Amino acid sequence: MGITNDLDDIENAQDVLRDAIESLKEGFALYDENNRLVMFNQQYAEMNKAVSHLLKPGLEWEILMRETARRGIYADAIGDEENWVSARLAGGIEFIQDYELLETDGRTYLVSVHPTRLGGFVVTREDITAKKQAEVEERDGDLLVRKVLDASSAIVTMARIGDGQILYRSPAALEMFGPTKTARDHYVNPEKRADFVTQLLADGRVDDLKLDLLDAEGGTFPASISSQLIDFKGEEVIVTSIIDLTVQTEADALMRQVMEAYPAAINMTHAETGEVLFATPEIEELFGSAHNSKSYYADPAERARYLKDLRETGALKERRMAFIDAAGRKFWGADSSRLIKFKGEDVIVSSTRDLTEEIALSEELSKQRELLFQNEKMSALGELLAGVAHELNNPLSVVVGHSLMLKEEITDPELMARINKIGSAAERCAKIVKTFLAMARQQPSKIENVDVAGVIETAADVAGYGNTSGDIAIVRNVSDNLPPIAADADQITQVIINLIINAEQALSRSGKGDLIEISAVSNLVSDTIEITVQDNGPGIPAAIRARIFEPFFTTKEVGEGTGIGLAFCHRIILSHGGQIRLDQSGSTGTCFRITLPAAVRDMSETDAPANPVTAPVNLRALIVDDEVDVGELNAEILRREGFDVEFVSTGEEALKCLRTSKYDIFLSDLNMPDIDGRKIYETLVSQFPKMLKRTAYITGDTMGQNSRTLLTEAGLPYLEKPVSPAELRDLVAMLLAKQKDMPDG
Repeated sequence: MGITNDLDDIENAQDVLRDAIESLKEGFALYDENNRLVMFNQQYAEMNKAVSHLLKPGLEWEILMRETARRGIYADAIGDEENWVSARLAGGIEFIQDYELLETDGRTYLVSVHPTRLGGFVVTREDITAKKQAEVEERDGDLLVRKVLDASSAIVTMARIGDGQILYRSPAALEMFGPTKTARDHYVNPEKRADFVTQLLADGRVDDLKLDLLDAEGGTFPASISSQLIDFKGEEVIVTSIIDLTVQTEADALMRQVMEAYPAAINMTHAETGEVLFATPEIEELFGSAHNSKSYYADPAERARYLKDLRETGALKERRMAFIDAAGRKFWGADSSRLIKFKGEDVIVSSTRDLTEEIALSEELSKQRELLFQNEKMSALGELLAGVAHELNNPLSVVVGHSLMLKEEITDPELMARINKIGSAAERCAKIVKTFLAMARQQPSKIENVDVAGVIETAADVAGYGNTSGDIAIVRNVSDNLPPIAADADQITQVIINLIINAEQALSRSGKGDLIEISAVSNLVSDTIEITVQDNGPGIPAAIRARIFEPFFTTKEVGEGTGIGLAFCHRIILSHGGQIRLDQSGSTGTCFRITLPAAVRDMSETDAPANPVTAPVNLRALIVDDEVDVGELNAEILRREGFDVEFVSTGEEALKCLRTSKYDIFLSDLNMPDIDGRKIYETLVSQFPKMLKRTAYITGDTMGQNSRTLLTEAGLPYLEKPVSPAELRDLVAMLLAKQKDMPDG
């Protein structure tokens, strides 16, 4: 067993040795004390292709030498093969280090021979053909460059870094500076060269550095130098090209003097970088002494769009864009510009005109015209309503009076029930007429706590009386335990009736759709009730959606509509502190959403809460909003509740805060420049997932497509501006409660 294990170990060791030899990038061969081949790797065989078929263990070194010479493999052996072989065998096997061997096929090998302690030797080969070729090319290239520079008019020098000793200068450089020994003599201020070398060592190159130099006569001239560090004969040196700017500087000075005297806001900027190359005093007065024109734009992306259009057309005239002036004020300006070539680069020459006064005047005129137009329409509407109310009150009084008399005379229960319905409907109509009259006279509504479910039921019943065909179903979907709203019940009822009747008429006229759904849900965060009236009809055309709440605007035939219904609805809801809007996000049908504040709870009628609210302790909040006044207001509300609040005005600052600090609450705006609500949400998901349950949005835009998509996708709570302190406190309380209910992480 012991002998078998030893043999196995030897065989394993041999396998490891063979594998190691094969992994070498050099050719490797081992010969024994009798100069016979023991082993070799594939690289060795590849480098001896002409005799590779002879390479087998036991091959004698002398036979290999003679065969390679006979086959003309080595260039210096051709024609003298015998002497060449004898010379290599005469001295025996000696140590040879890095002997360059040139073969007739043009390849060069670096050969080393290392005798072993047991009398044998090892041969290694490295292919250095590419290296030798590169050396030849480098020598030829150096010679070519020197010839080109000597024949050109370029001012070029090559000098050492430390002492500045000049190793080469072009004839133009010799003429410019004279036979100076060191590059230090070229500088007016020697310290400038020290600064230049420091910058060069840090960056590896310096481009278009402007400074004053000394010529051969000791005179000063403005120059532009560009330098680069290179390796020259194992030493790092500075190669510098110099451009005399004397003529150009004089021309630039003249142009600048003319342009500065011209009374217009003219700018000259680098197209790609935005660097300000020239600006008249009017530009500096408008934008301040900015070094880069990118700071002019209110929307950073606008410059990219502007530059794209300018590159396509070459010139733009009176392009309107939003800018930021020297005081940080956003204003609209008209920019006329042209793209030119300057020193081989694209440069923008532009003139900017402030449109603030022009726009303000135009807006004021438009506002006055619109106000006059609306006043005329509302005045006519008031007169119409007053007349209608007066004419309807008389017949309604008759109906109400007779219904009361019949109630006293009739004892039949079935008839009594019908009379009660007639009386209730007539009284309701009378109240509606009074509501119209009150609106026409701008009298306040009668506000009381109103049951939303009861209002919807009444409106559906009244509207249902007019649906004689029975082809349209009115469905109610009201959440249980809805809190009451503070409203005038008759006015809210009239709004819902009006929306239902409009839907019925749209379905009937188009012949499309058969369902009207009325729903109501509560929003505990915002303390509001949302009432929705939705149908599956043809919908409202996009072209007229913006005008549907205008008084007297109607698409119905003459005699079918007056155009005052939705205007009334809008005015009633606004007078109740609510909102009514058209939600046309669905693919079919029409949907109106009414948001009304819930009634304030009368705490005197209930017991005090079992757990009174206390100010949070050691809780931190982060608020980001590009509207500084809004953000600071929200921050102050939370500070009064005991929070340690940090407010920032950009998404970039908010993300920096999240990376360096921890927060219990994060309130973010949606629409902000650069990093907006979308990018903040994506960063929370990828980098701060624990913050998602601590985050809510506060936004003034829930109608935009992008905003709706984000709010739906994120599923985070949100409030719509303007936000009341109560709404904000409720939102934060909900987030804190949510954190308690959910495990961290």
